[in-house]
Amino acid sequence: MTQKKSSTLAALGEFGLISRITARVTPHESVITGIGDDAAVTALTPGMRLLTSTDMLLEDVHFRRAWHDPFTLGRKSLAVSISDIAAMGGIPHWALLSLAIPPDLPLDFIDDLMRGFQEVATEYNVTLIGGDTCSSRNGLTISVTIMGEQYPDLIVRRSGAQPDDDIWVTGTLGDAAFALSQLENGTAVSESLLSRLLNPAPRVSVALAFAEAGLATAMIDVSDGIRADFGHIADMSGVGGTLRVDDLPLSGMFRSVTADLGAIPFEYALTGGEDYELCFTARNSNREKIVACAKKCGVAATRVGIVTSFSGVTVITRDGTPCTAPFNGFNHFT
Repeated sequence: MTQKKSSTLAALGEFGLISRITARVTPHESVITGIGDDAAVTALTPGMRLLTSTDMLLEDVHFRRAWHDPFTLGRKSLAVSISDIAAMGGIPHWALLSLAIPPDLPLDFIDDLMRGFQEVATEYNVTLIGGDTCSSRNGLTISVTIMGEQYPDLIVRRSGAQPDDDIWVTGTLGDAAFALSQLENGTAVSESLLSRLLNPAPRVSVALAFAEAGLATAMIDVSDGIRADFGHIADMSGVGGTLRVDDLPLSGMFRSVTADLGAIPFEYALTGGEDYELCFTARNSNREKIVACAKKCGVAATRVGIVTSFSGVTVITRDGTPCTAPFNGFNHFT
């Protein structure tokens, strides 16, 4: 006989919800003690170092339930965290998930959220090893801590860029930001652009390939716009840079839907964020190797600028004219 499932969070209770989540988790040999104890116990590969990052997604700040179905929200909540491990050239392994849940949130919503979360976990060989749940009076909050590993000499930091290095980016930029602007304006959005916003794909395989080949001197994932995110590389490396706006890679769909606007709206690519592509720097002698490495991973890589010895990040047009628009990127506190 099939056991009748509780239909509400109140009926299920906190520990019932934890048990429901735990039932979806796939065991992994690196997890010695997983969900259920006071702390998880995991085993690092000998010689590797632990990489740890955390992200929060807050309702009406990072997502709106009207736009994000629970399944893709669950996928995105883990994918954006995995992207941080990828940006270090690391191998993602373990995740902690904490949920602050409004009491009136349907249980089906949580079930679908966890289906999406677990699907991405399976795709990237990540195991959920713990977390927390509590009630929220101010919307749904999703907090993910992601952990991975890598050998010390293969970890790619933000601090390794040097003058005359090339600035590169994977994939295309601007799709997610443009999709968000269309949603906010109540305008129809193409499925391909919407997918870039709601269901991003972390660039784990190509980041790992760059790290193992020693090609990237510094790297970051593009979450706040390439202007701001390369700025983090520049600050940590003690350098500056010049970005060529006309070289920024834009998807065919982006160009198609913005064709009637006159000038190409590069601001979406420069400052929009949520692309979760990789921005990285590399020696100019490795250009052919980088293109070949990226192609082997099924991703395009495009040179978009150069690292300079003087501080600050400049954006220029094809003829070298500086762009005067305030390309500062996303900031939670402005």
